Amino acid sequence: MKLVLLSGGSGKRLWPLSNDARSKQFLKVLPSEQGRAMSMVQRVWRQMESLGLADQSFICTSRAQVDIIESQLGDVPVIVEPERRDTFPAVALISAYLLDVVGAPDDEVVAILPVDPYVEEAYFQAIVALERALADSDAEMALLGVRPEFATSKFGYLRVGRDDGGASGVLNVAAFVEKPPIELAEQLLGEGALWNCGVFCFRLGYLRSILQGRGLPWTYSGILDAYGSLPARSFDYEVVEQAAKIVAIAYSGTWKDLGTWETLSEEMEHPFAGIGTAVDCEDTHVINELSIPVVTMGLKNAVVVASPDGVLVAEKGYTSALKDVVKPFSGRPMYEERYWGNYRVFDYSRLADGTEVLVRNVELFSGKNLSYQQHARRTEMWTVVEGSGDLILNNRMTELQPGDVVQVFAGMWHAVRAHDHLVFVEVQRGLSLDEEDIVRRFENWDEIVAHCAVLS
Repeated sequence: MKLVLLSGGSGKRLWPLSNDARSKQFLKVLPSEQGRAMSMVQRVWRQMESLGLADQSFICTSRAQVDIIESQLGDVPVIVEPERRDTFPAVALISAYLLDVVGAPDDEVVAILPVDPYVEEAYFQAIVALERALADSDAEMALLGVRPEFATSKFGYLRVGRDDGGASGVLNVAAFVEKPPIELAEQLLGEGALWNCGVFCFRLGYLRSILQGRGLPWTYSGILDAYGSLPARSFDYEVVEQAAKIVAIAYSGTWKDLGTWETLSEEMEHPFAGIGTAVDCEDTHVINELSIPVVTMGLKNAVVVASPDGVLVAEKGYTSALKDVVKPFSGRPMYEERYWGNYRVFDYSRLADGTEVLVRNVELFSGKNLSYQQHARRTEMWTVVEGSGDLILNNRMTELQPGDVVQVFAGMWHAVRAHDHLVFVEVQRGLSLDEEDIVRRFENWDEIVAHCAVLS
């Protein structure tokens, strides 16, 4: 059995920390046994490792999230989407990857699950049991449902019937109800319906046959080539709800969607993180990512979040509507984690003549390097603040020390590697400061050095 975590979206309901570059599953705000805050994806992967499931697991994500996954989890198996679309194209890509690249057989069972649930380890044990539910029931699809603790309109529901064929704990799925009004939710609760937690399990050959039957690409290379033209619809609508026979297993443990500041703050270990203080505050959580203090006084049931991308001050009950409120403010991400380190933007401006200027702080982890690259439409100036490293500029290597200043003109090939924790302030100036103005030649440092040795 294979398990695949779906990691997508930007989680704008957790603005200003979450954005297109740092989705909600990567925010390090949850407590850990080691005393250091960890992210949702780190917590989930650690749980899977403790149960021996990580060796058979993968993460499916967009190209923009690959670096931050490597930064937080290390070298884990990743299936990369060519572009962000809905879950139907993603699951089609996953299935073809497992069949064609991994070499899994048609009868291999795969479970698809979200990357960011707040759950107990029993949740993953229930997911493993879905494989047996498929075999015992001869169903096309097996789902995991959560026994509701209360009636709510925030989740979808599974209407379930009798145990299937006497199989222990296996229920027939009779219907799907998507985020019902509270009156219907209360009725569903009385009927014994389950929350639909977005976990589905099937055999790989089943999905391949569906793709073939609809005349869609069904090989990994074919799906990659046609990814942008696949239906941008949810897998639930395109496949799950169309299946002839669906069963479910009920999970009765902890399951939370930490998608708003109100729900996320319930699991935060400390009410204040960062520089500053809170005075006479009740049920109030503060996260300050800035280098200046934040002081709160007399607040009740509030959340205050300060980051380079913005500042949020809200009563917790209002935060479920945050996504729509911040739509006009979705500009350039001011903070990103990469596999080599991270950067934080201090300032960005556009001059009257169209020239862009950006100032950022760059941290490079020990032994990591930036790729060998050049820019056509901008210059960069680096001032080394801390640490040491090697600089390659137009094929020539020099050593970097605190206080060194480096100027990289347009067209210059350059790369840098950290001996120890290397920090430098970078000023970019030019007509285009986006990713389109980066041409990369080598990623591996040994390859960069070998290439420069040949040319020197």
